[in-house]
Amino acid sequence: MRRIAVVPGSFDPITLGHLDVISRAAGLWDEVHVVVVHNPDKSALLPIAQRVSLLERAIADARIDGEVVVASWSMGLLVDYCTDVGASVLVKGIRSQVDVAYETPMAIVNRDLAAVETVFLLPDPANAHVSSSLVRQVSALGGDVAPYVPPVVAEYLQGAKTP
Repeated sequence: MRRIAVVPGSFDPITLGHLDVISRAAGLWDEVHVVVVHNPDKSALLPIAQRVSLLERAIADARIDGEVVVASWSMGLLVDYCTDVGASVLVKGIRSQVDVAYETPMAIVNRDLAAVETVFLLPDPANAHVSSSLVRQVSALGGDVAPYVPPVVAEYLQGAKTP
């Protein structure tokens, strides 16, 4: 039986921390679905199709070992996606106690709704301070985001600023 995990996120944009979690998840499960989800509580910088494209390119460039599928989901509960693809695990990167407090209730509800467990992975310390919102803010103010994102994302964001 194949062990399938889902790594969900807004990935707006994907960061090196995201890639670290995806890479480590790919080493732990037979198949990993990286799923761009719409978060109605956040205003997005990039459209979902662009986030999917950047994820696919960043994952290919990083040469992550394992079977990794990139998809998007906006048709209901994330656990419905998990059920549809046969995943029993959600993988979440946790940077701080704030993330734990935010993610824990969702993990409990996901387990109650569909018997989908949540596994928290701690970040590489080099990326523990990086978030997509931080990257968006630095980029919007003209700063260099290259230390925090895959090269394809840095190039895209730099090009987006060019008139």
